[in-house]
Amino acid sequence: MINTLYVGSVSACFELENNLPFYCEKEYTVTLDGVELFRSNTNVFSLFSLKPAREYTLSVSDCEPIKFTTKSESCAVNVKDFGAVGDGVHDDTMSIQAAINCLPKNGRLYFPAGVYSVAPLNLKSHITLELAENAILLGTTDESKYPVIPGEICDMETGEEIPFACVEGNAVPMHQSLIFAQYAEDITIVGKGVIDGNAQNGQWWVNVKERKIGRPNLLFTNRCRDITVHGITGQNAAMWQLHPYFSDNVRFLDVAINAPKDSPNTDACDPEACDNVDIIGCRFSVGDDCIAIKSGKIDIGKKYKTPANHHIIRNCIMQFGHGAITLGSEMAGGVKNLTVNRCIFNHTDRGLRIKTRRGRGKDAVIDGVLFENIKMDGVLTPIVINMWYNCCDPDRFSEYNTTREKLPVDDRTPYLGKFTFKDMVCENCHVAACYCDGLPEMPIDEITIENLKFTYDENAEPGFPAMRNNNEKMCRAGMYFDNVKKLTVRNVEMVGNDGEPLIAKDVGSLTKE
Repeated sequence: MINTLYVGSVSACFELENNLPFYCEKEYTVTLDGVELFRSNTNVFSLFSLKPAREYTLSVSDCEPIKFTTKSESCAVNVKDFGAVGDGVHDDTMSIQAAINCLPKNGRLYFPAGVYSVAPLNLKSHITLELAENAILLGTTDESKYPVIPGEICDMETGEEIPFACVEGNAVPMHQSLIFAQYAEDITIVGKGVIDGNAQNGQWWVNVKERKIGRPNLLFTNRCRDITVHGITGQNAAMWQLHPYFSDNVRFLDVAINAPKDSPNTDACDPEACDNVDIIGCRFSVGDDCIAIKSGKIDIGKKYKTPANHHIIRNCIMQFGHGAITLGSEMAGGVKNLTVNRCIFNHTDRGLRIKTRRGRGKDAVIDGVLFENIKMDGVLTPIVINMWYNCCDPDRFSEYNTTREKLPVDDRTPYLGKFTFKDMVCENCHVAACYCDGLPEMPIDEITIENLKFTYDENAEPGFPAMRNNNEKMCRAGMYFDNVKKLTVRNVEMVGNDGEPLIAKDVGSLTKE
């Protein structure tokens, strides 16, 4: 069966229904209006260079054909008609920005093959950018061309704070991102082209902790809605590649994000305080977390009380990041209703990685998390739920954040609710199968682990299962739980572990089958 994910004016994205993570059982042929286009073996595939307002018939091997109709548009404009050169040398920023500014509602701006050297571009509502194959938007390495955006400013009349930028969960100044949208809607970026932050050729990755102003993202949207990024390859952002912020109805479909393994803070996709986010059919390989779902630190969490809500991650492959999918640590507004299924994680430090700590606040609620039908290979520790995260914030080594004593529950105490892990195969683990450590004053509420198989790398090396204070290295460890109210472990197989397969400390209710 073919599931239609998206149909725009010039592109469409589809998903094959099966129970296999990312890849199909066998290769298939895609035929459009009787013409064979290509063969593929992934569950998600895309069509590009379609004609607007036209009906098509799509056929895929062994599936019933379906019909779909592309959207209409008001016009299509070639960016070179506005003076863009695309030779990789000439600064095309003003020409491209002029084209965006002039584009009518529901218009499309087309980028033919070429290298377009640009500084930050401002998008507006109701437009489509189409990057053809071999079209590259290349960020300039001149940092002076990236304006500084304030985190918040005060309304001159009312005195109310207006949010504009965010860096690692705080409303503080940052350099404008390469692709930038504020308070806009109905924006689409499609095609087989590339958006390249070009950070490897500048100074963005040098002495990052000494910077006073936040580095730019590849794409940043603030208070936007109905955003679709389809087919594009993004790479080499100065910091965080895709960063929708307080934005709703966001889709990343069949997108590839790449950055060197040692590049700092180059998370692939970090939705922050967003509602209704779909990340489907994507391929991520970066130097930090592949996906990090966030909702700000405590000031933002208390002020806006906006959780990251209703996120779907499906048929994605994630490689070589710190965490394949991370929740937090900036999650003071909460994370709710996350479903992850049919995904592959290869050679990440951790599979699921939940990072929180004392001080995130009472609105820092993570609840309703489901991981199902996941395959991992070479992941050091597949499941980590850590309420003692210590890799950010000035007070991370304070007595408040390090003591194992039970402290009073107050407005600074986070909460972790229900987590379910089903039908997962985790091969070649190194450090531990599972490491879950709650707070003594606020244990993790409920964890269910069902139908999981863990095997261990013969050459496994010791490592830290989680980033926390007073940590000890492990190697080929089983499942470790501390400060959990309710734990259910059902049909779990473990091959090659050293020591006990299950250690449960301060667990209120344990069901093992």
